[in-house]
Amino acid sequence: MHELAKPLAALLLELSYMEGEFTLTSGRKSSYYFDGKQTALHPEGAWLIGNIFCDMLQDADVKGVGGMTLGADPLVSAVTVVSHIRKPPLPGFIIRKKAKGHGSNQFIEGMKNFSPGDRVALLEDVVTTGGTLATSIQRVEDAGLVVAKVLCVLDREEGGSENLAELGYPLHSIFTRSSLLAAGGR
Repeated sequence: MHELAKPLAALLLELSYMEGEFTLTSGRKSSYYFDGKQTALHPEGAWLIGNIFCDMLQDADVKGVGGMTLGADPLVSAVTVVSHIRKPPLPGFIIRKKAKGHGSNQFIEGMKNFSPGDRVALLEDVVTTGGTLATSIQRVEDAGLVVAKVLCVLDREEGGSENLAELGYPLHSIFTRSSLLAAGGR
């Protein structure tokens, strides 16, 4: 386990993990909800996530990071800032859910920082089925970039990792639900 995982687990359990009855993006019902943005938008949470993701990308040979708005926005920002300090700097991009509809009508913002064929990593806060990441992968590849690594803060352990692996993209998570609960002493 990463040395920063324990303090991150404490913050995630305090700010992002809720038990109750919830409907997920996938439409599934769940007895818990994980809102990663609450921790990723916290100063310490952003610093912890940015550092852990930078360590996970250390040997990945990627030019930058990106992800689907809104869940990945603070993750991308955290990694770009931390990577600027730690080196090498990794620029970011954000994938829109719908094309802009005006101007350049693009799905991806931040492409001026990249060239066709650049290898990138996709970031996500929580993965259930992997559907959002599958859409992200398609849009990034359609834009001419190569998805070299896929990272998330929490893998709910509900098939997303397996679905992405079938597409040829192994999922690398900071936590699974079970490891998060264990790290937090639950």
